[in-house]
Amino acid sequence: MKPLASILKNIPPTKIIDSTIDYSKYITLDLSINNQNLTGSKSGNSADFEKYITNYLKKNNAEVAFGGYIEGRTLYQRSTIFKSDLIPERNIHIGLDLWIKAGTPVLAALDGKIHSFKNNIGLGDYGPTIILEHEIENQKFYTLYGHLSLESIEGISVGDFFKKGEYLANIGNSEVNGDYAPHLHFQIINNIEDYWGDYPGVCNTKDLNFYIENCPDPNLLLKIT
Repeated sequence: MKPLASILKNIPPTKIIDSTIDYSKYITLDLSINNQNLTGSKSGNSADFEKYITNYLKKNNAEVAFGGYIEGRTLYQRSTIFKSDLIPERNIHIGLDLWIKAGTPVLAALDGKIHSFKNNIGLGDYGPTIILEHEIENQKFYTLYGHLSLESIEGISVGDFFKKGEYLANIGNSEVNGDYAPHLHFQIINNIEDYWGDYPGVCNTKDLNFYIENCPDPNLLLKIT
């Protein structure tokens, strides 16, 4: 069987948010532990973080800030779902984030059907989430869309089919998206196991090699850069 990464590389570029925004209006955003501008409360307070993102976009004449695949971050330390006495700290982001205002349309990355959806409630969690199932070259895999609006998971059903580029959802605000600045978390998953409407988007160092293999770089498909 051909590796999923090879399949993704051969697929034409696809957009997963507002198709009218040209990739020239996208700019990379560093949210790693090396970004000294994010010290203090900026990344821990959704309102301050949203202002930071808005100012960053304006300063760079951009409309979308993106990045974060295999990025070590400190912003998860505020939530017990990423760190507790019982589990090793998870702080490495294994999807790609697209930071833009709430309400922005989210598009299906590829032809596929709804595998599952769920409102993952809790500080630091995904909030409303949709997972699509795809099959290309006889290989089944999945795309996850997290931090959506509540309306995005209303009136849909498992098995609903979406064409590549078709409207799927909208980006949610901090009140419903796990208390983050508005953005889309996009992740590709090879083997989803028994997960339903959810899949880890952050891992610990010990499990990183597994997740790099099971969740290839989304930019292989999107081809933003």
